[in-house]
Amino acid sequence: MTLVKSNAATTNSAENTAQEEHLAAYIRGLGEQARAASRVLAAAATQGKSAALQAIAAATDESRQAIKAANAEDMAKAQKNGIDQPLIDRLYLDDKGIDRMIEGLHQVDALVDPVGEVTDLSYQPSGIQVGKMRVPLGVIAMIYESRPNVTVDAASLSIKSGNACILRGGSEAFASNQAIGACVSRGLQAAGLPAAAVQLLNTTNRDAVGELLQLPEFIDVIVPRGGKSLIERISRESMIPVIKHLDGVCHVYVDDAADLNMAADIAFNSKVEKYAVCNALETLLVHKDAATALLPELGKRFAAAGVALRGCERAAALVADMQAAVEQDWYEEYLGPILAVRVVDDIDAAIEHINKYGSQHTDTIVSADYQNTRRFVTEVDSASVMVNTSTQFADGFEYGLGAEVGISTDKIHARGPVGLTGLTSQKYVVYGNGELRHR
Repeated sequence: MTLVKSNAATTNSAENTAQEEHLAAYIRGLGEQARAASRVLAAAATQGKSAALQAIAAATDESRQAIKAANAEDMAKAQKNGIDQPLIDRLYLDDKGIDRMIEGLHQVDALVDPVGEVTDLSYQPSGIQVGKMRVPLGVIAMIYESRPNVTVDAASLSIKSGNACILRGGSEAFASNQAIGACVSRGLQAAGLPAAAVQLLNTTNRDAVGELLQLPEFIDVIVPRGGKSLIERISRESMIPVIKHLDGVCHVYVDDAADLNMAADIAFNSKVEKYAVCNALETLLVHKDAATALLPELGKRFAAAGVALRGCERAAALVADMQAAVEQDWYEEYLGPILAVRVVDDIDAAIEHINKYGSQHTDTIVSADYQNTRRFVTEVDSASVMVNTSTQFADGFEYGLGAEVGISTDKIHARGPVGLTGLTSQKYVVYGNGELRHR
């Protein structure tokens, strides 16, 4: 009996090893094909990339029924598996969502192609002329959850910026992503570009992510979009540079020089327009001299919208049914109908709070005082700093980027919404006329 168990264990071990080797070979093959395709994309003319984007848009329009059928399959599985409602909401695709994907493709196509742009040309004393040329990064691997529209956003931005990409969507959107990925492949082929320029993993095996992270010879940058645990894992395990943000702890600060009607509208929109997004308001800071006039009515407005408030002692004294905040609330990204509220003594306290508890994502001030707004945009250390507007505008589409592959809170290479320019780098170009260097 022991021998049978030992043989069974040996067999299982061998099968597991074979599966692991097969997966590693598959992922490595994707990397090799992507690297080869990236050379073609980097040299592609703007007209060729435009033709691909237009063909993808046409294929997406023609495949509406197939995309919606695949999405219905994903939705049914998600509901059966008890996935949280915010994730189900992000997963859903209807004709309106498909229209937005098509519109995004046209908008990216209309953007100026950054690849090949030469800037900062200047003559040096030696006679040589030195400048910088904008070039693609090469191969981008993007790992994301839920939203199937991200497949189109990532593909369109990668193609336009001359990069190949490998996409790994969430298992909950597998069928939707495969249907959309088929449209991308058709569009690339119709334009005479390699289908391997955009490759979608055909497996939901989570070990595939680990394999991707170990291919620095084929992949130049990893872009994760999803929950904090996913991004933390990728940042910890990756051998490849990562463009990321972990949290979206966003703030609205209402100054004593604010128009309070404007402030109420901005705070409300920043929170309620959409809860489960990284640019939603999570902590409201109010100057002590504005709090009495602002918070009671704004508190009623939030209560009517179903938003639970957690505040400091001074805030709770002004708003009925406000729970007492604890220290952890100032760090919290709720991604739901909960808002932390704090009354502060002045702009110094507001800036100090944001730089201590914030996630360097998006923060806004509401004020008519130029000096205070100037101080805020200078001293708040975040990827997007705003004046007199909603945090929900922190988005590649709203910033005129056409789309985004994500929002970066890193400080090196790309920061804020990452669009076309964020997916490129620069190299030096030097022009001469026979000059020689003599030391």
